[in-house]
Amino acid sequence: MLSLLEKLSAEVGKTFSSLGLPAELGSVRASDRPDLCQFQCNGAMAAAKQAKKNPREIAQSVVEALSGNEIFSKIEIAGPGFINLDVTDEFLSAHLAEGISFPQIGNGETVIVDYGGANIAKSMHVGHLRAAVIGEAVKRSLNAAGYKALGDVHMGDWGTHLGMLIADYVRKGEENLVLNTDPDNPDAVASLMEDMAARYPKASAACKEDEALMKEAQETTVKLQNKEAPYYPIWEKIFATSVRGLKKTYADLNVFFEIWKGEACVHDLIAPMVEEMKQKGFTEESDGALIVPLAEDSDKKEMPPLILYKRDGGVMYGTTDLATLVDRMTENKPSKVIYVVDQRQSLHFEQVFRAAYKTGIVPDNVELTHAGFGTMNGTDGKPFKTRAGGVMKLEDLIAMAVDKATQRLIDAHLAEDMNANEKAEVARKVAVAAIKFADLQNARQADYVFDLDRLTSFEGKTGPYLLYQAVRIKSLLRKAKEQGIHVPEESNIIIEDESRELALLLTELPEMFALSIKTYAPHHLCEYVYRLASSFSSFYGNCPILPEKDETLRQSRLALAHMTLAQIEQVLDLLAIDIPDRM
Repeated sequence: MLSLLEKLSAEVGKTFSSLGLPAELGSVRASDRPDLCQFQCNGAMAAAKQAKKNPREIAQSVVEALSGNEIFSKIEIAGPGFINLDVTDEFLSAHLAEGISFPQIGNGETVIVDYGGANIAKSMHVGHLRAAVIGEAVKRSLNAAGYKALGDVHMGDWGTHLGMLIADYVRKGEENLVLNTDPDNPDAVASLMEDMAARYPKASAACKEDEALMKEAQETTVKLQNKEAPYYPIWEKIFATSVRGLKKTYADLNVFFEIWKGEACVHDLIAPMVEEMKQKGFTEESDGALIVPLAEDSDKKEMPPLILYKRDGGVMYGTTDLATLVDRMTENKPSKVIYVVDQRQSLHFEQVFRAAYKTGIVPDNVELTHAGFGTMNGTDGKPFKTRAGGVMKLEDLIAMAVDKATQRLIDAHLAEDMNANEKAEVARKVAVAAIKFADLQNARQADYVFDLDRLTSFEGKTGPYLLYQAVRIKSLLRKAKEQGIHVPEESNIIIEDESRELALLLTELPEMFALSIKTYAPHHLCEYVYRLASSFSSFYGNCPILPEKDETLRQSRLALAHMTLAQIEQVLDLLAIDIPDRM
């Protein structure tokens, strides 16, 4: 199904073609000045260079050729050759009656979105928030576009930090604290997670101060990676318990993964992968390390080699990431792999991508993209911390947001007719909406300030504001049914002066969705849904709906409300934000 802009571009494009000019110059977009016109076409500017004519002359020819077209209510020239367009209310109404849908561009292709990165045996902290919420939105959007998108948590589950922790358990004779934990018992999982969270910082600090303890941890890591007892069985229980804990915290944010793998899953792939690279001549030795040179003559900056093995034989993150790509290409055969990771890791991913293509691990026709993001800062402009200055646990941030949301509901006299459990569930949804929309509304690459007081408000550009507007429409439609008024899902919408802005805005969803997909940037959807909710609020304030006596007009306004709610629900679902039925 064509979007409104596609229909208009096709119509104007035919006119350009009839004048001997490329049809693509007839591209139409939403106007930058909606006070002057609804749509605009700037193709005459580019056509002037090709035709060697004045752009206004070309624009005049286009306007004359379009004159009398029943689609347009206004066709005029502005400035040096811009073409301003308005559509007729009848054409707009007919387009809305066809329904608005997401463009289907995925063709069932598999895409892997890597957006986890949490470490086992450690509590998740606010540093894990952005990858989780952006990645989930990107994955859901790709699925909505017709791809088969798979979220991969890609845990940090294999390394010296685990050697430190496991060595501490074994040295103190406390390994049964781990081995006797039942991963299916939520209380047991919580208890072990708390123990590991408290134990690891102490074990790490001790290793940094005592060379003997560090050596013990390094030796334990080797034994673990060789799958020796009791180290590997301890790791297996830590892994299973940690996954249960991680799943709960991620689920609290409506974040879910299809692939639960970590670095350990590809450990056995590293040696054969490196051996094949050696045989094909892709590797070199450098100061005792084994590397893959990556520099190219066209480089405008220094490009360091990717280190496969350090001098001591240890592997690097780049080695593990390449082995992970080996696994993904074998198991999933994706057409794209999207890494939603802090943008400060850009050089690392540039190295990994170059090495993957150079060595043939990834074919040239497979897209590898680092969708980097900025940092989440406190109101002081510095990375978000606890009041004591430490890194805040993610579960503590969620709990703070729930407390704040609960108070906001009380202050706004909302959810007063609900029981305690219902109020708690609404508060949870408001809190998650506040946290997620606060993050997602920002351009992915930008740093942003997290201010819980402002972001839990039911006013302004916030998640709670969007929920409130959606719940208000739900309430309106529910009251209509209670009064025996039919609520049409589709209707011949009558375009009124008070509803025209909302009706036009409803047609923009396909383009905003496509832009979000193209750039892996959910903030385009956030901007759109906020504009939509604000426009409906204005429409609602200016147009009586249920009190309207004219049945045809009332049905039209209810249909417009229903369509608006459907779009808000669609977009918030892409952002993994749940809407309460009422407040």
